[in-house]
Amino acid sequence: MAIMVASMQFHGTKAQTRHIVGDALGWTIPPGGAVAYTTWASLQTFTVGDILVFNFTNGQHDVAEVSADAYGPCTANNPISLSTTTPTSLTLTTAGSHYYICTFTSHCQIGQKLTINVSAAATTAPPSTTPTPPASPPTTMPTPPSATPTPPASPPTTMPTPPSATPTMPASPPKSTLATPTAAPCPPTAPTSSPSSGPSSPPTVVNTDGITTPPPSGGAPSLSAMVPVSFLIIGLAFL
Repeated sequence: MAIMVASMQFHGTKAQTRHIVGDALGWTIPPGGAVAYTTWASLQTFTVGDILVFNFTNGQHDVAEVSADAYGPCTANNPISLSTTTPTSLTLTTAGSHYYICTFTSHCQIGQKLTINVSAAATTAPPSTTPTPPASPPTTMPTPPSATPTPPASPPTTMPTPPSATPTMPASPPKSTLATPTAAPCPPTAPTSSPSSGPSSPPTVVNTDGITTPPPSGGAPSLSAMVPVSFLIIGLAFL
């Protein structure tokens, strides 16, 4: 663990760069104007964590970091930072543009000013001490069988023929032949007996068929012969 920390500190120290502003010229009024510091800055690469070193004569110069609005007109009011002691070392902590001037009278106007662009620090990941596990082989999951059984084929359905809605009329029964009533035979006319002193001749009985039946011999008709005649007369009366 101590070796790893020392290695990381070594890499961090090696990443920092010290920039001597103006190199041999130092931080002073440039003879050629502000272009001297502009040319020097264009040849440098500034990264967060780098250090700017300003070398100047105490009491004759100073270094102040100002905003972009104050840099153009060389305004020294409310600087971001101000150092009057040489050498001044300033660590670049943020990325972007940074502006520096000398606050002594007219020094900024005649060229003692510097602007730089700082890039973000590149991060270097320390080597990992944990071995990388081997990649596991791809696992092929078997396809589960379908839980829904295949329904058997339905047999063809034969629809029964519905019975006819019209009922079959039964055959008409044969007409019955009505018997024509036969006229009842006319009752025989009872013989009229006229009183006579002597024996009278028996009456002649005429049948319904027009046949004359002689009376039985032996006098008056018997009672048995008169009963059918009485029934016949009663039947004709109902008709």
